[in-house]
Amino acid sequence: MNDNIDYTVGSALKKEKKKKKEVPVAEAQTSPFTALNGLSNLQQRLIAGILGGLFIIGSVCWNEWSFFALFFGITLLSMMEFYKLIIQDNKRPNRIPGLIIGMMIFTLVFLIQKNILSSKSFFLIPPLMCLLFIHELYINKKKPISNVAFTIIGLMYVAIPFSLLIVAAFSTGTYSYQIILGSLLLLWASDSGAYFSGKTFGKTKLFERVSPKKTWEGSVGGAVLSMGVAVGLSYYFTDLALWKWLVLSGIIVVVGSYGDLVESSFKRSLKLKDSGSLIPGHGGFLDRFDGLLLAAPFIAAFLVMVGEY
Repeated sequence: MNDNIDYTVGSALKKEKKKKKEVPVAEAQTSPFTALNGLSNLQQRLIAGILGGLFIIGSVCWNEWSFFALFFGITLLSMMEFYKLIIQDNKRPNRIPGLIIGMMIFTLVFLIQKNILSSKSFFLIPPLMCLLFIHELYINKKKPISNVAFTIIGLMYVAIPFSLLIVAAFSTGTYSYQIILGSLLLLWASDSGAYFSGKTFGKTKLFERVSPKKTWEGSVGGAVLSMGVAVGLSYYFTDLALWKWLVLSGIIVVVGSYGDLVESSFKRSLKLKDSGSLIPGHGGFLDRFDGLLLAAPFIAAFLVMVGEY
């Protein structure tokens, strides 16, 4: 009888010790942002947005090199997220070569805009992309056309738009933090206006098949706030005239909204809510910069085309 009691007690103690040992393992696997887990999504969004916004603003305003370092990191992390999405869709892009070539293109464009390299160096970009075809011959993977195609899509969707943002930054002849910071403020105003007005007044679906929560009321609210910010920017950021800020606002509201919808369609096809989880309340870097990715080529084209007008 006593032996049975001792055995039962001993088993219970062993189970208790096993439970205690499992706790640190679970803690070790938690996110560095665990402190925000108890907060609502809106609270996480606000805290991460404020801290991230301050870091971005400081880097953009400091000088062109801190701007380069900031967007080098954003471009790299965004490309990593994009290739991860592609891999989850059972595709096999050449991720490492794609990342290397993407960052080389980004760096090359910056050095050209800084006049460290000649503008003739732009002709190095096509050969860099052609290296992907040669690389594919040596890795002996199935579906080489698909592999190369999805690798190039990563360059076209992430690396080249962010590279064109550099062109926009130097469109006045020298680095203008005002253009980059102003574009970001317009984007944030559009996102914030759309978020809050959509939550408050949203009824009419904008593009229900792709993004069921987005509404026309939210889009109008985002446009109004963005246009208001554009007018305010023209008083303090004099590198661009008022009409140019208004055009940039229009580009960001319209094309940026499409950028959001495009990324939503990617995630929806994979049944994912977010592209990543690095930014609490926001998801991943693609979630945060999806509007800018599609808007950046239009912003650069507009600023270069109008020049001194």
